[in-house]
Amino acid sequence: MKKKMDYTTFYERIGRLNGWDFSSLKVTSEGIKWNFYEEVIRCTEPSDLLLDIGTGGGEAVLSIADAALLLVGIDLSRGMIETAQRNLKASGSHSNVRFVHMNAEQLTFPDQFFNVVSSRHCDFCATEVFRVLDDGGVFLTQQVSEHDKYNVKNAFGRGQASDVQPGTLMERYKRELREAGFRDIETHEYNATEYYATPDDLLFLLTHAPIIPGFGEKESDFKRFQQFVEQNRCDKGIRTNSERFMLTARK
Repeated sequence: MKKKMDYTTFYERIGRLNGWDFSSLKVTSEGIKWNFYEEVIRCTEPSDLLLDIGTGGGEAVLSIADAALLLVGIDLSRGMIETAQRNLKASGSHSNVRFVHMNAEQLTFPDQFFNVVSSRHCDFCATEVFRVLDDGGVFLTQQVSEHDKYNVKNAFGRGQASDVQPGTLMERYKRELREAGFRDIETHEYNATEYYATPDDLLFLLTHAPIIPGFGEKESDFKRFQQFVEQNRCDKGIRTNSERFMLTARK
């Protein structure tokens, strides 16, 4: 229970400060096989209703606001939703976008309300997604694989899901989707190489994402960070990896 509460506190704090906006990072990648929200757009018609679970500060939904008739972003973090509301107001004319504080395990939408549901880097409830999707509707989720930022976690001796067997999360979600009634479940994976331009870029990531739980709370963290930078710096930047999987399923 304590671990869950720690993550809740983390997302509330980061949500109010930054939302889920990493656009300022100077980072290049080699080996990325898809852009998740481009895949969402590919499955969406202009007349569709789209639900985005774990929408963060709404950055992604606002970037695809023209793709659907109505886009609703939900997040369990009130801080994230507050930032999303500010971003919506600042964006101007996206009258078809709504942001709502909501628990993904208890969606307060009618049955078969949405044509498309997306969830990026956020947990979801397969039975609830199935319930709110219309017949023939599509669900897409992208998740962080267990070996993401593998060399960073090794350097710190701890990390998010570092003690979990690779593939565990993907198999769990596939099983839950099948049991909920989804069909045509497809899986996609990549393990890309990332190069962060400066130590500050990597430091921003580690302080705004829960890759290393409690990063900065131990006196040794910044010494280990400096050692990591020295050992993994190359001509392209500071090297690590980005490992992701994507599942698509149809009701």
